[in-house]
Amino acid sequence: MQRLVIDGEKKLSGELYVHGAKNSALPLLAACVLARGETVLHNCPRLSDVYAACRILTCLGCKCVRDGDSVSVNTDSLSHFNVPDELMREMRSSIVFLGAILGRIGRCRLSFPGGCELGPRPIDMHISALRQMGAMIKEDHGILDCDVGKGLHGAKIVLSFPSVGATENIILAAVTAKGSTVIHNAAREPEITDLSRFLNSCGARISGYGENSIYIEGVEKLSGCDYEVMPDRIVLATYLSAAAVTGSELTVLNSRVSDVEAILPVFEQMGCIVCPYSDRIYISAKRSLKAVKTIRTMPFPGFPTDAQAVVMAALTKAKGTSIVIENIFSNRFRHVDELLRMGADIKAEGKVAVVDGVNFLSGAKVRATDLRGGAALVVAGLGAQGTTEVSDIKYIDRGYESIENAFSSVGASIKRV
Repeated sequence: MQRLVIDGEKKLSGELYVHGAKNSALPLLAACVLARGETVLHNCPRLSDVYAACRILTCLGCKCVRDGDSVSVNTDSLSHFNVPDELMREMRSSIVFLGAILGRIGRCRLSFPGGCELGPRPIDMHISALRQMGAMIKEDHGILDCDVGKGLHGAKIVLSFPSVGATENIILAAVTAKGSTVIHNAAREPEITDLSRFLNSCGARISGYGENSIYIEGVEKLSGCDYEVMPDRIVLATYLSAAAVTGSELTVLNSRVSDVEAILPVFEQMGCIVCPYSDRIYISAKRSLKAVKTIRTMPFPGFPTDAQAVVMAALTKAKGTSIVIENIFSNRFRHVDELLRMGADIKAEGKVAVVDGVNFLSGAKVRATDLRGGAALVVAGLGAQGTTEVSDIKYIDRGYESIENAFSSVGASIKRV
């Protein structure tokens, strides 16, 4: 079993590049199903979840080829609508293939998805919305058997919560459906905007993305295009957290400030100097960190739940008391027990965690329990005295492209064993 070994308290200095966003690349790869011919996605990250998505595309009959940081998908031989259970279980985002396959083939058979155990993430909204659009969906012991009959049609859909996954599935199903679709209380995340812009580049007619209501006029067909995946805003938050916890200065390249406007003020409250530019962010954390009053995770444009764990890792060494309120997932403090092993002082109950800063963290043997929690342990290890060993790093590899190489390039002592 692989693990990361970190000798902590090394100052970081230099430049880090933010790779393509996992949470954008996965729905874009699913969207390739809708586009006839060849699509090329540039800045597509080398992640285990991306490879899993490519295996699903291959299983459907598509041809996937990686060349450097680009992935090409040719759908000319697309012929299957069944996604095997073992592939669905590899990642939560696999459910986004439902809307895409129905939109292209009109039939789909797949199982409930897997992924990190962060608490209930029901797909009821996905199924309800697709049924409003004319899909007939049968559920049988964890298997979804779907058929559009005479075809999908537009609908007015009001989401009870601005779910990113449900918004993506509705968009994917609606772009080639007959008539108009409107999604009220739609998710506003940058990844939704990226998906919409990609589909528009393929010939779709989507407007309103990034706002509460998204409007889609169905078109007869889509064609492949070249498109660049947006940078990963959670990787950016991880790099900023690493600079903060180690008292370092870094320049983070390929950064979009508009994606992290809810995150940057938190580092400024900690006492860091943060200088955003058009395509990069400079951070200096040479002063002692200060606690922040309260962080509340919220749907975009609020503070992202995916950044909660890595920022908490930095707050463990901030003088004073910080309060973190998790409003999205019910089981997103699983990293707390592992941080306690390293000497952190955190009390978590329900959706609230109280973080009292300590003077130092101590290296320990810890285990990643999910993707972002695993990244938080790496951040804490970088700022801890002694040696930290992080096991179960398969979770980290789902969202970070060779995290050890990235941090080693700016002076960290970290290696994969």
